[in-house]
Amino acid sequence: MKSSADVCVIIAAKNATETIGRAIRSALAEPQTAEIIVVDDGSTDDTAGISLKEDDGSGRLKVVRFDDNKGPAAARNHAISQSSSPILAILDADDFFLPGRLRALLVEPDWDFIADNIVFTDEEHAAEAHLSVAVFPPAPRLLRLDAFIEGNISRRGVRRGEIGFLKPLMRRDFLDWHGLRYQEALRLGEDYDLYARALARGARYKIIHSCGYGAVVRGNSLSGSHRTDDLKRLYEADQAILSQPGLSDQARALIRRHEQHIRGRYELRAFLDIKRQSGAGAAIRHALRHPGAVPAIAAGIFADKTEAFRRRPDMAPLRYLLQPPSDAGS
Repeated sequence: MKSSADVCVIIAAKNATETIGRAIRSALAEPQTAEIIVVDDGSTDDTAGISLKEDDGSGRLKVVRFDDNKGPAAARNHAISQSSSPILAILDADDFFLPGRLRALLVEPDWDFIADNIVFTDEEHAAEAHLSVAVFPPAPRLLRLDAFIEGNISRRGVRRGEIGFLKPLMRRDFLDWHGLRYQEALRLGEDYDLYARALARGARYKIIHSCGYGAVVRGNSLSGSHRTDDLKRLYEADQAILSQPGLSDQARALIRRHEQHIRGRYELRAFLDIKRQSGAGAAIRHALRHPGAVPAIAAGIFADKTEAFRRRPDMAPLRYLLQPPSDAGS
């Protein structure tokens, strides 16, 4: 693969004045970055203005502003429509690329999507993360649909680490050929949905274990403040994937399991919404009218009540989504 600048870095941002500069600078530092498109998604702060201040004069940075918040899927789709590069990279506004990330990905052959390892850190350690990140051998492997779905079924008490958090580069020609874009109705799991639909259409999704993406963990992230209806739309997206022909029995079973997992979270949130708005009696009556939801509600309430007893101790400042295969060394 050629190493010339052929990557468009897409950054959807809302109220990100404190972090957007770092994200843009990390993308501009990559020689393979042909263009950066920042979409200010209805911010009430000066995200767009701060972004423009990072312009390095190379002509690679473009900032677009939505007057109203449309969600990350709509913002990313708009950026795709405004870009011309053959390869697309998603960068969250509070995250950053580690130096050399794009080069390490682009030297790998034979992929439609390719992702590398993620290092999770906090704001305090983000600035120095590139100095202490572990060096893992690439150990490339292909990710199948069933493994991808299984890796997105989270478990309570286990630290954030689903495969859906990976940030792959994507080939535009594959997306265009299959008519794939983010589903703009989704404000939760829009990445998961796009990658699952691509894998269902035969995408070659390669993973390397070397680390090139830094994710800053925050307690007030937008992904942690989703609405109850967002969960409903996500399990409905699973139902849509299940309607596609050609899925293996194993993939279908795992997608149903993921759909049931998300539906259970929805049922619990809906119950708690009713309790908060109308009282415990109304919530209990709702549960009795939906007996199929009772196990998920009961399990969710029990898990919430016992969370403190299952909480894992604090870990090191840097954590990794992927560990190298046991036969790849360290």
